[in-house]
Amino acid sequence: MINYNGKRFVSIANTENGEVSSKTFFDYKQEGNILSATYDGGEIVKGTLIGIVKDNGCLNFRYNHVNIRNEIRGGQCDSTPETLPDGRIRLHENWKWLDSEHTEGKSTIEEVI
Repeated sequence: MINYNGKRFVSIANTENGEVSSKTFFDYKQEGNILSATYDGGEIVKGTLIGIVKDNGCLNFRYNHVNIRNEIRGGQCDSTPETLPDGRIRLHENWKWLDSEHTEGKSTIEEVI
């Protein structure tokens, strides 16, 4: 199992209907197989996520945030890890809004060292 505790990630790609950008940073914590994180930056004022780390390192979590328009947004995400040649982690994410908008998207975030 990959240990995500203390790792920081930044968005490097997102579909048009997403709100996360290259100005959004995620700070991950892990206790056992429970993942949590806070995130902010760009269009995101403050966000949190909670989920599960699977044995293969894949993530399944729910996220909620407040954006710069003072809207509460939320959804679910499944992430698949890739280990980069320099040892950092890249996460390939498939997500879906669960609020008033039910669209899906894809994003990629990378570990910041």
